[in-house]
Amino acid sequence: MNATRNHHLTQSDPRSRGDTQGRWTGIRLRGVALTALGWTVLSLWFSTAAMAAETDPRHVAISYPVTPTVFATGLNNPRGLKFGPDGGLYVAEGGTGGPLATNPAECAQVPAPVGPYTGSPVGSRISRIDDRGNRRTVVDNLPSSQTNADQGSLVSGVADVAFIGRTLYAVLAGAGCSHGVPDIPNGVIRIHQDASWEVIADLGAYQRTHPVANPEPDDFEPDGTWYSMVAVRGELFALEPNHGELVRISTAGKVTRVIDISASQGHVVPSALAFYKNKFYIGDLRTFPIQEGSSSLYTVTTDGSISVFATGLTTVLGVAVDWKGRVYALENTTGNPFPTPGTGRVVRVTPSGGLQVIAQGLVLPTAMTFGPDGDLYVSDTGFGPPPVGLGRVMRVEIDD
Repeated sequence: MNATRNHHLTQSDPRSRGDTQGRWTGIRLRGVALTALGWTVLSLWFSTAAMAAETDPRHVAISYPVTPTVFATGLNNPRGLKFGPDGGLYVAEGGTGGPLATNPAECAQVPAPVGPYTGSPVGSRISRIDDRGNRRTVVDNLPSSQTNADQGSLVSGVADVAFIGRTLYAVLAGAGCSHGVPDIPNGVIRIHQDASWEVIADLGAYQRTHPVANPEPDDFEPDGTWYSMVAVRGELFALEPNHGELVRISTAGKVTRVIDISASQGHVVPSALAFYKNKFYIGDLRTFPIQEGSSSLYTVTTDGSISVFATGLTTVLGVAVDWKGRVYALENTTGNPFPTPGTGRVVRVTPSGGLQVIAQGLVLPTAMTFGPDGDLYVSDTGFGPPPVGLGRVMRVEIDD
């Protein structure tokens, strides 16, 4: 996803599972340099939050906003996450990037200053986390890429996961020739029981042959930067922020467009995706510098009609709907013009269209999902830190 024009999530009922412009690409920033001081602040915040997680009492009544508690650690740029049919939490990890580059003679490149990218065919993975927060690798050696070093070497890789029955699927954002990974396309992959995988849909090729109405030339991703994916009635639906579109992917690999969001909304950077009662809920990241309250939530019908559902949000990277039909949005950064650790929060849309702060103090969160316990699980410290293993999953307690 991008953010000069960009930014890039999902979920359904947990109980019925069955210029001075910035851009992020999976996530990336244009015109943003996160300094050593910024990462020092992030490290201090990380330590404080970890200490706060040693106890996690349940409450009969919850007084909002709550402080999220640490559920799992040791992740590399965590992104989309879903609970599987076995009860485990499956997390897509953007990974660690890579050193390999392509050139304009081989393929179109991502424009400077964000590009050119470098990447690796083996830099990211999908992890499973058990109910005690223990992590294990489900599939490794998936592609990962990173922006130009001047833009912070921000990483893209596996963007999201989804299940159809007991079969795990994932959408790739860090592959493709323009990301330094010419032999693996950005697309949807199917993971087998033996941890092998296969590409079932080449989404980069689809975008090249099916351009949207209003692409953004200064912020263009030749291979796309897919960010969110959900499974609905035996099919997969993936959202791409940079081009601005939602597509349907069959398990046989057929790709069809549900809606070209750019055609009616412009470059709003749609990043977050959920499905509930025959409607998709889509949240947008918007562009940099961040304008407080500039993001929206939309509803999209299965036949591609779009309507505004809520306004006044900021940097939305996640959306989820609980068992009561209440809609939640994950805001990556609030109160600052550029991504800032410790300012992320979860808000709930009230019946009157207002916003209730449910949780705050999140560190650059990138995705969220409901668990079988009815609580929200959030990918936190989801991009930016140079050392590996700083990513976390946070739990946000939700009332009945």
